Amino acid sequence: MASSPPHNFSWVDPDKLAGLALPRMTSEYRYLLDNGIKHLVCLCERKPPNHDTCPELQLHHIKIVDFTPPSPSQIDRFLSVVEEANSKAEGVAVHCMHGHGRTGTMLACYLVKTRKMSGIDAINEIRKMRQGSIETHEQEKAVVQFYQRTK
Repeated sequence: MASSPPHNFSWVDPDKLAGLALPRMTSEYRYLLDNGIKHLVCLCERKPPNHDTCPELQLHHIKIVDFTPPSPSQIDRFLSVVEEANSKAEGVAVHCMHGHGRTGTMLACYLVKTRKMSGIDAINEIRKMRQGSIETHEQEKAVVQFYQRTK
């Protein structure tokens, strides 16, 4: 079956971590699998539609209310999913509704952890890569506080 890239899909760390908007169609899940992504982290309150059409894609559900920042334990959980998958050479994709706020916040925390960047630098880097990322002051603060916690 043909695959098509999900809306707002882009790699932040090639073959390791990508961000995207809410996937809805089997062809989008296929695209993820075709690109080495075996794990999909959903940050929405509800699971993505039709995700069960691709059972090889493992879904991790971390519920974060729209426009709110993830809690420290949610950030840690996300990063451990990525770390574990990457240790087996499996890619991870993370999404919220549009792939901006909650997704961008998690992606910035990933950069803080893996590239030893400051919170501000990580936010700016994600915004360069993925326009419109990290939408609220609270989300920015979550990245900065994560950085302070990991120092």
